[in-house]
Amino acid sequence: MASQMFPVMPTTSSLLSAYASFSTTFMLFQTIFNQLVPPQLQRYIIDVVKYYWKPKTSKLTLLFEEKDGYVPNDMFNAVEVYLATKITPDSRRLKITKSMKESHINIKLAESEEIVDLFEGVTVTWRYLSQQQNQTMAGIDNNNSFVQEKKYMELKFDKNYKDVIITSYLPFIVKKAQEIKNQKKVVHLHNLKSPYMGQSQYRQTVNLDHPSTFNTLAMDQKRKKEIMADLDMFVRRKDFYKKVGKVWKRGYLLYGPPGTGKSSLIAAMANYLKFDIYDLQLTNVRDDSCLKDMLLQTLNRSLLVIEDIDCSIVPNRNGLALFKETRHDDPKFSLSGLLNFIDGLWSSCGDERIIVFTTNHKYKLDPALLRPGRMDMHIHMSYLTMDGFKTLAANYLNIHNDHWRFKEIEELINCKEVTPAEVAEELLKSDNVEVVLEGLVNFLKGKKKEAGETNEGINEDTGESDEGINEDTGESDEGMNKDMGVYDEGTDEEYI
Repeated sequence: MASQMFPVMPTTSSLLSAYASFSTTFMLFQTIFNQLVPPQLQRYIIDVVKYYWKPKTSKLTLLFEEKDGYVPNDMFNAVEVYLATKITPDSRRLKITKSMKESHINIKLAESEEIVDLFEGVTVTWRYLSQQQNQTMAGIDNNNSFVQEKKYMELKFDKNYKDVIITSYLPFIVKKAQEIKNQKKVVHLHNLKSPYMGQSQYRQTVNLDHPSTFNTLAMDQKRKKEIMADLDMFVRRKDFYKKVGKVWKRGYLLYGPPGTGKSSLIAAMANYLKFDIYDLQLTNVRDDSCLKDMLLQTLNRSLLVIEDIDCSIVPNRNGLALFKETRHDDPKFSLSGLLNFIDGLWSSCGDERIIVFTTNHKYKLDPALLRPGRMDMHIHMSYLTMDGFKTLAANYLNIHNDHWRFKEIEELINCKEVTPAEVAEELLKSDNVEVVLEGLVNFLKGKKKEAGETNEGINEDTGESDEGINEDTGESDEGMNKDMGVYDEGTDEEYI
C-alpha cells in the first residue's frame, strides 16, 4: 500500500547519468547547429524562438526618430523642446548648446538620460538614445564611408493608456513646445527681393534688434491698450476664423505725418507677438507674377509691411498710375494683383499673418485698398500728445512723476503740431534734466512761432490747406481723434 502511494524515487546515480546523456546530446546538437546552419539562418531561428518564448510585458514603447527618411521629424523636435522644461536637479547628464544668433542657452537631454513625466495620472518614461551607423557614399568605392548618428526619443508607458497618450498627451506636447518656441523666438527682419534683379535668394534676413515696445511708444495709453487687445484677440481666434470661413489674417493701416512713430509701432507689434517682419518694397516689383513669387516666400506668424504705399507706383482699377505719372521703365504690376494676394484666393497660402500698410496721406489711397478685409483697422498716428510726452520723459529722462515744467509743455504741445521724433531729439541734447526741459520749452515756442509765420505761405504755394484736405476726405485730425477706437458701422472699418 505504501509503495503505491510513494513510488521509488530515482537514485542520484541515475540522475547524473541522465544529465550527462542530455548534456552530450545538447553539445552535439549545438556543434551541428553552428557548423552546418548558415549564420543568417541561425539568427532567424534564434529571433523566432525569442519571439515566442519572451515574457509578456504590460509596457508599450514609442520611438520618435530625429528624421523621417531625409525629412526632419517635427514630433522629435517638439519632444526635445518640451523635455527641456522637465529637467530636474536629479538629472545626471545634460547637453548645452548656444548659437551666435541666440541670446539664451539651450539645455537638452544627453544620451541615455531618462526623464519621468506625469500626465493625467499616467506615468511615462522618456529616454534619449543615439546609434552610430556606417554609411557608404553612393557611386564611390565601399572603402569611402562615413559614420552617421541616428538620434531618437524612446517613450515607455503602460499599454492600457495607449489612447490617452496618443490622443491627448502627444498633442499636448506639440502645443506646449510651440508656446515655448514662441517665447524664445528671435524676431527676424526679411527684405523681400525680386527674382528678376539678379539675386540668388528671394530675401535677405537679419535679426531684428529694434528695442521698440508698447511700453516705450510715445502714444496715448488708451490707443496702445486697444491695439494690444486687438492683436491678442487675433492670435487666439484660429478656430473662429476657420468656423466663419475666413483666412486667418488681419490688415492694419498706419497713417499720419512723418515722425509720428509708424515704424516704431510696427517693431513693437513684432516684438510683442514674436512675429517676423517681411519688408516689401513695391518699387522693386516688376509685375504681378513677380509680386506673387515674392509674397509666397513669407511664412506663417509674420508681419508683411508695405511702407509709404502712397509713394509707390500702383496702377488703379482704371489702369492709371495712382500716385504719379508712370514711365516706360516703371513696374508693371497692378492694384488688382496686390489686392488678390491681400484678400483674394492667394491670401489663403498661409495662416496667422498680419499685413501692415503705412502712408502719410490716407486720402491718396484707392478706396479698394481701404475696405475691411484688406485694412481692417485704421490707426491714426497723430502728433505728440501730453500722454505720449510723459512716456518719452520716463524713457529718456527717467521722470516718472509730474515736473514743474510739464504744465507749460502741455500748453505748448496742445496748441501746435510737433512729432514724437522731434521731441525725442531734443531730449537727447543733455544729461541734465533741467537743461533738457528748458531747451524743449524754447524749441516748442520757436516752433510755434515758425509754424504761424509759414502756414499761410505754404497754403498759398500748394493751393492746399488743412481745411481743403478735410473737405476732400471728410476727415479731420480732430474728428479722427474723437473717433479713436470707435467702430464705424457704415463701413465695417475700425478706427483708432
